[in-house]
Amino acid sequence: MKIAVTSDGTDLDAPASPVFGRCAAYVFVETDTMAFEAVENPAIGASSGAGIQAAQLVVERGAKAVVTGNVGPNAFNVFQSAGVPIYLFGGGTVREAVEAFKSGRLRLIADANVQAGRGMGGGMGRRMGMGRGAVAPLTQASSPPASVPAGSREEDIAALQETAGDLQKQLAEVMERLDNLQKED
Repeated sequence: MKIAVTSDGTDLDAPASPVFGRCAAYVFVETDTMAFEAVENPAIGASSGAGIQAAQLVVERGAKAVVTGNVGPNAFNVFQSAGVPIYLFGGGTVREAVEAFKSGRLRLIADANVQAGRGMGGGMGRRMGMGRGAVAPLTQASSPPASVPAGSREEDIAALQETAGDLQKQLAEVMERLDNLQKED
């Protein structure tokens, strides 16, 4: 089965990306053979509609499933219309994402898990890790005060603090889910 994994690189050992529409690349993997092809994301710099453009690319390339961290409503709708399921991967390499998919350890995403436009401006061009708010589920990022110049140190600190808070919340949710799953065994 051919699947697409969002990635920050172009091979199986690259970090899987937590964002869909503005990831660096899509790694298309044949799960039976682990043969892969990496395609740079042509929509990464789009002023709008990156999720839709990226989802159309993935569908056109024949992916039968997508593995990512977050997907917005526009991309989700493209995948839903095409009958392509989306699976949530919490972090690791593309290879680890594929192995988790093959072993059935990934959760199916039943709906978009971030708001439309959430990836816009999320650290683009600065490559500062996951980007501002890229992993925050359905929360609205706060903007820096108007008196803070764009791209300033204060803006970067505020964005990183917000991302750290979002990550702490997400980690708590993951730990709670892990605890619940372990109690079921």
